[in-house]
Amino acid sequence: MGPSRGGRGGGRRKGHAEPPAVTSEELNAWFAGNLPDDWFTEAPTVAFDRDEILVTGMLPMPKLGKKDDKTVAANARIAAFREDTRAQRMAVAERAQATYQRAVSWAVECGDEQVAYTTANVPVMTRLGLAERSVLDTLIDAGVARSRSEALAWCVALVADNESEWIDDLRSAMESVTDVRSSGPASRR
Repeated sequence: MGPSRGGRGGGRRKGHAEPPAVTSEELNAWFAGNLPDDWFTEAPTVAFDRDEILVTGMLPMPKLGKKDDKTVAANARIAAFREDTRAQRMAVAERAQATYQRAVSWAVECGDEQVAYTTANVPVMTRLGLAERSVLDTLIDAGVARSRSEALAWCVALVADNESEWIDDLRSAMESVTDVRSSGPASRR
């Protein structure tokens, strides 16, 4: 997920309105104004697309003795944060969902541990030819995935991992096009 703009066509079923257009800067500011300052050690990161807003915050690492297990301590801190903030997070999420018409998900990091919770898994429909379906079926037969849906998600994750620089370049180019469009004349006749 990354900076994208809501409000473009595609991806929604007929009869369902597109969510309002929004920028990363707007969402960062909205969540900064709605989250308690003492929740995270730094400003949370906010990623979004047409369906979901993911808020990720950094928790302070617990103070430990030399032999204490860092993983256990970090996971305990994450679990405590999740329980202690549940009511407030739900209230913030409800306000954000009403404003931005997207599901709100949460993730936290503590030390080397990261946990995401209440994240959205959004179905995406696609049409694939025989050759593409064969790739998915090979992943299933090899035990990499349990279904075509899971195999397709695995393929998308593989592209994101191995082509992240190209994906970032593509996003930057799209942002440049959006900026140029918004600075041009309102309409041409």
